[in-house]
This record gives sequence, C-alpha cells and structure tokens, in this order.
Amino acid sequence: MAKKKRFLTSVRAAWAGLIHAFRSEKNMKIHGVCAILVILFAAWFHVSRSDWVILLLLIFLVFAFELMNTAVERTVDLYTQNDHPIAKQAKDVAAGAVLVVAVASAIIGVIIFSRYLF
Repeated sequence: MAKKKRFLTSVRAAWAGLIHAFRSEKNMKIHGVCAILVILFAAWFHVSRSDWVILLLLIFLVFAFELMNTAVERTVDLYTQNDHPIAKQAKDVAAGAVLVVAVASAIIGVIIFSRYLF
C-alpha cells in the first residue's frame, strides 16, 4: 500500500508541475495553442494513423523539452540571482534545446500536412 501512495503522490506532484508551467510560462501557452491547432488540422484532414503518432509524439516532445527548460531556469535562479555568464549559458542552452525540437517539429509538421494540402 505504501508504494501505491508514493506513486500517487508522485503523479500529483507531476501534475502540479505541469499545471504550474502552463500557468506561469508564456512559451508553454504558445506551445499549447500550437498543439491544439495541429490536433484540429490533423482531425480536419483525417491524417493517417502513422501521421497521428508522429504529430502527437512531436507535440509531447516539445512539451517535455519546455518543462525541462523551465526546470533548468528555476534551478539556476535558485542557485544565483546574480547575472553570471555560466548561469546565462545554462539557461540559453536549455532554451536552445527547446528551439531545436520546436523547429524540427514545425518542419516535420509542414512535411506531413503538405501531403494533405497539395
């Protein structure tokens, strides 16, 4: 019974982190709007099952990277409130990882949807 309780506590904590990120992070909201649009377009165009899998995987991958970026930013802020070049680099590198995944997702999305548009 204790393991089940720990698991539920972990799930609640994860949900709390997810909700916090959506409420406090502008980029998470932007990704959320983009995800909704992608899902609506995919439903509208009746994309194939394999395309659904790819699109959903990319959506969740972008969310995951944005959550990790937020965690890095919070950790750096906890460590130092001063402007430090290494702290800035840590934040910039984490943001760069999100950018790479978001751009790759957008390119793949264009490739997928171009089959249904043209």
